[in-house]
Amino acid sequence: MATKLKEPKDTKIKTETAGPQMVRVVRFEPEEVVTPFFLRFGAAAIDYLFLVLFPAMFLVISRMMGNDGAALINSELNNVGWLLSILFALSNLIVLPILTGRTLGKFLTGLEIVGSDGRHPSIVKMLLRQTLGYLTVILSAGLGLLPVAFSRKGRALHDYIFGTFVVFASRKPVGQTND
Repeated sequence: MATKLKEPKDTKIKTETAGPQMVRVVRFEPEEVVTPFFLRFGAAAIDYLFLVLFPAMFLVISRMMGNDGAALINSELNNVGWLLSILFALSNLIVLPILTGRTLGKFLTGLEIVGSDGRHPSIVKMLLRQTLGYLTVILSAGLGLLPVAFSRKGRALHDYIFGTFVVFASRKPVGQTND
């Protein structure tokens, strides 16, 4: 079913290829779908919990196998746990957002990283956001996250630098938009 365009701003329809489907972004206003601070914090906490899961799990297994003290920390199981944690971090914090616009925590909380036009950012922009952007936040001792808590736009420093938004919204077909 076709949707009739009512206002001149409705003519700004953008098309994006997302896998086998075409996505049309109509009237995207990022301020209308801003992410609440605690929801974004919850997504980051979920990512962190999954990150420490592997080392903690393998330390417990190593302890159950009788390792203690220095043997516990220097065990092969501990090394396997940290290796799995590093692989998970790379895939969850870099690869997954590039492919889907979400980390595991963002997926579970319904958040998505989008550009200022509502479409998925380019691969290069997402790679830079997820690497240099997070490095900027780490080097600023977390101060780069303060704008999320204290501004109405809910954007962190790395969002401002790379022109992205973290939104709490789902995509709807054009025929299901609220007019």
